[in-house]
Amino acid sequence: MSTTAHAVESQTAVPKPRRATRARRALAVVLIVVGVLLLADGATTLLWQEPFTALYAHWRQGQLAQQLTQLERAPASRAERQALARVPDHRRRLALAAGAFGRRVHSGEPIGRLRIGRIGLSAVVVQGTGTGDLQEGPGHYPATRLPGEHGTVAIAGHRTTFGAWFRHIDQLRPADPIVLNLPYGRFTYRVQRTRIVSPSAFWITKNVGYDRLVLSACHPLFSATKRIVVFARLVSERA
Repeated sequence: MSTTAHAVESQTAVPKPRRATRARRALAVVLIVVGVLLLADGATTLLWQEPFTALYAHWRQGQLAQQLTQLERAPASRAERQALARVPDHRRRLALAAGAFGRRVHSGEPIGRLRIGRIGLSAVVVQGTGTGDLQEGPGHYPATRLPGEHGTVAIAGHRTTFGAWFRHIDQLRPADPIVLNLPYGRFTYRVQRTRIVSPSAFWITKNVGYDRLVLSACHPLFSATKRIVVFARLVSERA
């Protein structure tokens, strides 16, 4: 046999990788990548928040902030200005402005900005606490008052998904300030206390003998068996 023929025979004798083998290797790589991503997602959720819903929530917050800026710049109607001009007391003017604003706002629309320095929170609050509303940001319970109206203002928020705006409300301490800026006024509250209650504790949203703010979220983290509730009392308001 010639040298050339021997070389050709040697080359053809080497087995080529089969398609099935290549497919198994590709599948193994894909599974490893998926596993790593799932582990990273779980670790990120435990240490910070669920990253994919967080991206959506922050994107929506940017849009809501623009809408809120437009609301803040929009002039009051002539009838509203005339009605407010006839009221000398500033607290009554704020109450009238709050009532007029509440009649204009709809579910899912921005109503104001919530800021809590202790936990580095700055978020646009939307009207409503439905599933879709809370995916946008902290949501105002429509059945409760708006800041400026006398009574209880209640706001709910997520702790692990869709921005996790209320993840750290358990770190709030008595006297910590909480600020709500709405198109018609700025309202500052001071934390009174924090309580853990059952999901059926609807008394938390009832009116009491003073103006207060209630923040609520699921508790503990990654569970909805309880609710963590922060109570705060209004200490100042201005148009």
